[in-house]
Amino acid sequence: MPQLLDGLRILVLEDEYLIAMDVEQLCRDHGASEVVVARDLAEVDGRKVATDFDAAIVDLVLGGASTLEFAAGLREAGVPFVFASGYSDADEIKASFPGVRLVTKPYSGEDLVEAVALAYGRGFPGRD
Repeated sequence: MPQLLDGLRILVLEDEYLIAMDVEQLCRDHGASEVVVARDLAEVDGRKVATDFDAAIVDLVLGGASTLEFAAGLREAGVPFVFASGYSDADEIKASFPGVRLVTKPYSGEDLVEAVALAYGRGFPGRD
């Protein structure tokens, strides 16, 4: 059975080192071909995100800076993404980013992987 993230190139925006490493390994364990972790937005500045990545996992705040403008750019570029954050105001995110899933910390690895797979358009065998 193919893995949920099989072959995907995933960008992870996460400033907490241990969480970033866990998410990177989780994505690789579920078949991602490439996982790039950025701990602040400057690390992805200048990259052609729409052509370099198939999907993204975005923390709402990196080093005290909001990632909402970056997320809006992902949406405009057509890059599927999910938010993974301890941010508590889910209503604000749902209003600004309808259809984008917010996986709240602490989250299970399976929840995060399923959210990314669904954002990318991969369904789940046996689930309808």
